[in-house]
Formats: sequence, structure tokens, C-alpha cells
Amino acid sequence: MDVVEVIRQRKSIRAFRPDPVPREVLSEIVELALRAPSWANTQPWELAVVAGAKLEAIKEALSKPDGAGSLPDFPGPEEFPEPYKVRFQNLAAGMSEAAKKGRRGKQVGEWYLQWPRLYGAPAVIYILIDRSFCEQRSGLNVYAVFDCGLLAQNIMLLAADRGLGTIVQAQAVHSPNVVRRILGIPDSKMILVGMAIGYPDWDHPINQFRSDREPAERVVEWYGFD
Repeated sequence: MDVVEVIRQRKSIRAFRPDPVPREVLSEIVELALRAPSWANTQPWELAVVAGAKLEAIKEALSKPDGAGSLPDFPGPEEFPEPYKVRFQNLAAGMSEAAKKGRRGKQVGEWYLQWPRLYGAPAVIYILIDRSFCEQRSGLNVYAVFDCGLLAQNIMLLAADRGLGTIVQAQAVHSPNVVRRILGIPDSKMILVGMAIGYPDWDHPINQFRSDREPAERVVEWYGFD
């Protein structure tokens, strides 16, 4: 699959088959993804790739009523002013419509409750940043976060090229201390996101939904061109 095709085909997956992803496949993906660019080649990322009993323990802990237990290392947005609010609302509406279809469909509110179990994914990749590089005297080093986004995109595209699906979840790290406790990750490592990865369940109606994108003419301005 060429790069244009894989960019077009990639989408967030919210229902996975239970089939395990071979370690060698995940290893090949992350090795290639590490070619992502970064500020002055600082490569601020570290990865924790989790499957099997460790992942089940995380899912169980997050599914309990008291599964929260700690604040996220990277808080999400507090407000959604326009035009961001309407984009979020359109996403929720589209997912709700897709989730209601088919024998296994659910209301989107119910479907969101699947996030602690990572939508059934057999593996997850956590992206970590060392606290000493991320929290600096002037505040958050946003470039370390930006660089990790480039790495995440590489992983998602490489996964799609191999028939795998992914979804980047801030929710997966809403309780970072749960992940730290089960995996033995020290507090010196900040947990940015969790990326569920596995083989998509294409029979599930939720995976038929594809979010839209603003056309280029709405978000791009051109300067100095005739």
C-alpha cells in the first residue's frame, strides 16, 4: 500500500477482534516508527507495549467503579469553543448513528463505556515522556508532546499498512497510576496516551463510521502565490 492510500484508509477503530498481534509484527512497526523526526533529534519518547495478562489486569482495574484513582498526566481541553465544538458534536452524532445499527449495535453512550477495555484490543502501546524533559521551569515542553504525535502517526500508518487498526485514547491514561502500578513504570515517566492496536472487527457497525474533515479551503490560507 502506498503512503497516499494508507493515509486515506486509516481511521480510528472502536471494535477489535480478539486475535493476538504477533510480537514480531509490533516490533517491526515500532522500529520503523522510531524514524519519526523530533526537535534537535531529542527523540523524547519511550514506549510500553502491553498484551496478555498485564493488559487484562489494566482493563480489569480501569473497569472497576474506583478505577480512576489519579489525575491524567496531560489534562484534556477544558472548553470547546467554535468551530471545535460543532466538530466534536458531529463526531458524537455520527458515532451514535453507526452504533445503533445492526444486531450488536449500541447507543453511543453505552459504547463509550467500552473504553476501559480498549474496545477489545489485544494490545496497547503507551507513549511516555521523561518528566525532566517535559516539565520545565517555563512550563510544559510542548515540542516533546508534538514530537510524540509524529511518532504516533507513524505507528498508526504502519499498522494500517499491515491490516491492523488503532485508536489513540486519552481515556486510556486518565488514570496513569493504574498503568504505573501494574507495569512498574516509575513516576518520573509521564504517560501521554495509550494506543489500542489490533485486528479490526469490520463486521461491527461502529467501524463503518468514518469521521469527516474540513475541506482545505476552510483551514488553509495561501500567501505569496500568484
